[in-house]
Amino acid sequence: MKSLALARLAAALPAASVLLLAGCASSTHHPLYYWGEYQPALYGHFTKEQGPQEQIAALEAGLEKARAKSLPVPPGYHAHLGILYAESQQPDQMLRHFEAEKSLYPESTAYMDFLMRKATKSE
Repeated sequence: MKSLALARLAAALPAASVLLLAGCASSTHHPLYYWGEYQPALYGHFTKEQGPQEQIAALEAGLEKARAKSLPVPPGYHAHLGILYAESQQPDQMLRHFEAEKSLYPESTAYMDFLMRKATKSE
């Protein structure tokens, strides 16, 4: 009797594992954010492989693509774009992106306020 129960369990285990794995493999995966060229631009910024204007162009194009797909950009996207605009001596654009970062990600408020204070002091 015990061996019959073990045999049934052994026969049911592969079927159960297939069902479990099939349930985990969902084809309806939707990304939370539109990353676009954010990570390569960030890498290029820190390695100095790309200039600010190249990064701005790539990130602004990414914003358009994100809007077209109705996906938000990840945290830090607008902040990085604001920093690039600050490096390019475009304070209006810098402030616009810092404010966008604050409104999209309220947890960034303290850092964005710090950067804005620092930028306005140096003007």
